Amino acid sequence: MSATAFSSVKLPAHLVEQARQAAQPMRRSVASQIEYWATLGQIVEHTGLSVSEARSAIEQYEAATSRNSALVAPASVNDLTARLLAAQTRGTLAQRVRDVVQENQAKAAAV
Repeated sequence: MSATAFSSVKLPAHLVEQARQAAQPMRRSVASQIEYWATLGQIVEHTGLSVSEARSAIEQYEAATSRNSALVAPASVNDLTARLLAAQTRGTLAQRVRDVVQENQAKAAAV
């Protein structure tokens, strides 16, 4: 029996439906959407952020990179995953996450 690059797993039906709905506007498959979420989850878990801190950091990171005309929207989930992993390797995503966390902590302390 030959080895394959894919494995089957059982997932709750509601998660698969959420992935289906999220995947359609991004033109991803359900599997690609779940893979995208898993990649983001790995990055977030590795940095030790809360969900809200991670969401804010990712939104700000994407907004900052979209302002840079040299960067274009990724053509596929694999391209996006590669960009996220490259940013993680360079430390730019982690630095942006730290900056956002510090900004949020400063805002919270001022209140």
